[in-house]
Amino acid sequence: MDFVYFFSLLSFAVSFLAADATLQLICPLQTLYQLGASKSDTGNLIRVLPVGPTILAARFPYGETFPGRPTGRWSNGRLMIDYTAMALGLPLLNPYLDNKASFNNGVNFAVAGSTALNSSFFAMRGVIVPSFITPLSGQLSWFKTYLASICSTPTECDGKLRRALIFVGEIGGNDINYPLAQGKSLQEIQTYLPFINQAIINTTREIIQAGALQIVVPGNFPIGCFPFGLSALASNDSTSYDEFGCIRSLNNLVLNQNNNLKLAISSLRREFPDVVIIYSDYYNAFLSVLRGAPILGFDRENLLKACCGRAPFNPLSPQFCGNPGVPVCLNPRRYVHWDGIHLTQEANRRISEILMRDILLRIRCIR
Repeated sequence: MDFVYFFSLLSFAVSFLAADATLQLICPLQTLYQLGASKSDTGNLIRVLPVGPTILAARFPYGETFPGRPTGRWSNGRLMIDYTAMALGLPLLNPYLDNKASFNNGVNFAVAGSTALNSSFFAMRGVIVPSFITPLSGQLSWFKTYLASICSTPTECDGKLRRALIFVGEIGGNDINYPLAQGKSLQEIQTYLPFINQAIINTTREIIQAGALQIVVPGNFPIGCFPFGLSALASNDSTSYDEFGCIRSLNNLVLNQNNNLKLAISSLRREFPDVVIIYSDYYNAFLSVLRGAPILGFDRENLLKACCGRAPFNPLSPQFCGNPGVPVCLNPRRYVHWDGIHLTQEANRRISEILMRDILLRIRCIR
């Protein structure tokens, strides 16, 4: 190991451990809500009949690390929202479609496969989106229906949401993934970005108008570092890849989306100056884990490889994780990627630790 690389790892470790000491929740929150897609779904899609029970996340090896059986989480174990709940001292969130579950400490509305935009947007552009998913607008409707079940006046709803933290996403990745998987160019997908961000902002505005005071709006992950993106845009041209080995053009697209989302959030903050609206930087948190991978216990040789499944990384492919005969690595803890689209429990934990340090420092005390 050369000196420069060793020094960078040492610096990362020191900053990581030092920042970890700042994790204190001075003003405890009472409830947590999540809207989003598969990286946050704790069991909604598997309850969508008739397709739900047949999806891959309802099969082993999903859930093999936690809780030892499939729960609908698209990982070998816990998701980032699980670690968020733990950091807040709250129970893990139950999925909205589990009609036997307790929602005393919040609800998870996220559905795997979901998009920020409605299916009509994609149909007009010749992109097929599964009919059984629940887009962001549908999850917002669920949120409003749930809110109406626990409060009957604006004042009462304000009280219910006063000590709540609400995540609007991560969502928007599938709005890129679906057209990319169906052969749309990055130039065309680029034209979708303003509509994706506007859908996220409009949903956030409606949640604020319902009484929310503290909201997290995540950016998108660097899709060009995921096995799915690497497979979709594989190239023999070395200049197509960045220093991590990720697809440069795809990550630039995501950076453009995230930067514009940040600008839109700044405008929303001016519109609602009394509301805490936190942009959560999933993109750079993920890259921080890649950068410090050896210190964090990940295998450098497999940083951009999936623990489970083979290319192409499409859930409709028989090579995708969860199908018969598809290989699974022996030690998922050493991998960042679980199935080519989703992350391992260990990656979810490490990324969540980075993000929650920032979020906990920015939460406002509300009595």
